[in-house]
Amino acid sequence: MNFSRQALLGIGMIIGGSVMLYAMVQQIGDNSQPAPTSAMVESSSTEQTTQPPLTTDIETEKRILAQKQKERAARVAEQERRAQQFLVEQEAAEAEALAKARAESQQYITNTTAADDSDSAAAKKKDDTASATASLEGTESSESADSNTAQAAAAEKLKTAQQQEAKRQAALKEKQAAKELAQRQQQAEQAKQQAEAKRQAEAERQAAEQAAAKKQAAEKAAEAAKKEPPKSPTDYEVKRGDGLIKLARQYNVPVEALAQANNMSPSTSLQLGQTLTIPSRKQVQRLEREAAAAEKAREAQRKKEAALAKKSAEAKRDAQQKLRDARQQVKETDAKGSFGVQVALANDQAKADELAKKFQAAGYQVKTSPTSRGVRVIVGPERGKVAALALKDKINSDPKVNTTSAWVLYWR
Repeated sequence: MNFSRQALLGIGMIIGGSVMLYAMVQQIGDNSQPAPTSAMVESSSTEQTTQPPLTTDIETEKRILAQKQKERAARVAEQERRAQQFLVEQEAAEAEALAKARAESQQYITNTTAADDSDSAAAKKKDDTASATASLEGTESSESADSNTAQAAAAEKLKTAQQQEAKRQAALKEKQAAKELAQRQQQAEQAKQQAEAKRQAEAERQAAEQAAAKKQAAEKAAEAAKKEPPKSPTDYEVKRGDGLIKLARQYNVPVEALAQANNMSPSTSLQLGQTLTIPSRKQVQRLEREAAAAEKAREAQRKKEAALAKKSAEAKRDAQQKLRDARQQVKETDAKGSFGVQVALANDQAKADELAKKFQAAGYQVKTSPTSRGVRVIVGPERGKVAALALKDKINSDPKVNTTSAWVLYWR
């Protein structure tokens, strides 16, 4: 198909080139004549108009070639189908011929055997007829003896074959049993070897772990010995650049323990040439226990103080509330009289002024009143005895003034 299309294209190009060449020759030869020019143009137009049929022929040729290819493919498929059918029929014929040949061969064997038997019987009959009638009884006895001998030989042969087969079977069973026993022994030996190897590997692993644990314990002990304080107390003379923190790190001693062993605080600066005592391990442990106990006592004291402060604050709030309620009650009942709360009786005016400043700093109104027994320090006044009693309770519960001996007296 490709060859035909290329051939058609080549023919078309040749024809077109020939027409163009002819037109150019005509144009060069008759350049001055207009008519031939027109003819040339018409020829070119005519030639150009003849090209579409060439294209049409190519398309037709393509369709024809495609149709031929389809037909050829159909013929090839039909031939393949027929060839396949022929092969199937040939195989069936061969099978039938083989079966027939087998049947004929079997028939031939059967016929041949029958013919041989017939010939043998005829020959025997002729021999028996030719024999003397007198020897008939001897011949019959001989044939009977031969038959008995053949039967005995066949029975003996069968028995021998059975015995040999039984021996062979017994030998095979014995051989199989020996093979199975050998396999079981081999498996048991392999299992024993594997168990022994596993036990040895486990023992080696445990030994390695124990050795590693001992080594690690020894390393830890050595490291701990390096970090422990000295076994006995030693004296050290302070050099330039020394400090409590530096010496504590150098001798693996807590700074607090080193400072406590030398009766100084951890922030104390050391003097050049000063002699310090480096505590021993037991001293450090004792100092740490004492420090822990002191810290525990301080914590208990802080908790106690916090509880007291909380209780005092609650008492102060209650007293303050009672005082407000009492003052409100006094206003509502229009009580008569003024009362004060004596908080102290000083020996002199200076002591009384000092106490007055303390109560004034706590937010109370304070006055002093000299008497024959001393100088009174009085807080107030309050209108009504109820309000004065509430003020007394407030003063006794106030931690800022720290007094519990306040009492109410009439204000003059």
